[in-house]
Amino acid sequence: MTTTAAPAAPAPPGSPAAPAPPSARAGDRYSAGRTARYALLLFFVVLVLIPVYVLLVTSFKGPGDAAPARAWALPAQWTGANWQTAWTTLWPAILRSLEMVVPSTIISAFLGSLNGFVLARWQFKGADVVFALILFGMFIPYQAVMIPLNQLVLNLGIPNGIPSLILLHVVYGIPITTLIFRNYYRTVPHELIEAARVDGAGMLRTYWSVLLPISVPSFVVVLIWQFTNGWNDFLFAVFFSSSANGPVTVALNNLANGALLQNYGVSMAGALLASLPTLVVYVILGKYFVGGLMSGSVKG
Repeated sequence: MTTTAAPAAPAPPGSPAAPAPPSARAGDRYSAGRTARYALLLFFVVLVLIPVYVLLVTSFKGPGDAAPARAWALPAQWTGANWQTAWTTLWPAILRSLEMVVPSTIISAFLGSLNGFVLARWQFKGADVVFALILFGMFIPYQAVMIPLNQLVLNLGIPNGIPSLILLHVVYGIPITTLIFRNYYRTVPHELIEAARVDGAGMLRTYWSVLLPISVPSFVVVLIWQFTNGWNDFLFAVFFSSSANGPVTVALNNLANGALLQNYGVSMAGALLASLPTLVVYVILGKYFVGGLMSGSVKG
């Protein structure tokens, strides 16, 4: 004979409520933690965008309105004259910057790709020593070698301005590009390289037909990195160019020095114009940047 348990009697009025089940309490804690994380992220987003807001609103202010005391206020009268002045002044320098960063970025990317392939998959005696010496170039402060480097460029007879800057950005970009491609190529299955050798492919043929087509993630990382460094460079530009033949960073510095005491709006508009190309590059290729950077971080 089986017996069934009697149903629990309802709690009398005024008695304390039964405790919530563990799953409900865990859900409440998860919801509170997620809200706190989102609030913290929103705080940092606002913190990062505050300078952008000041830049943007000041770029539309007139000479009398663009003052430090009214940095946070909206323009009393919106004007686009600052943008027109900045565009007219910076446009030739923007073209020169493109002439500099496009070839230097592409050349350093391909040289780094070749170096990374040789050091990762075509081992030779002393390869690790060569790789360490290449990486040593990443840790030399540019300021420490600027004077002898300037003398070397003069002795080589390289014209001042864009040609010398292209050479310098290619040379100083090789260590980081070599590191990125070497780490990536070490994740490529060894059987793929062996199959190419069995088919009679030499070193260059293996690189061109086997590895280069699958190197798009690393090329995206290197192109973004080199483009940004070349576009934002100011130290090399000051030493190896002038306002007449230099990139946009030199022209922006001259614009700011000339407009600082007269109109902050022109300086702010120029800064936004100078940053637009790198912003466009990140918007177009940014979603591939993290994936490409991590593609060589784990050996498969």
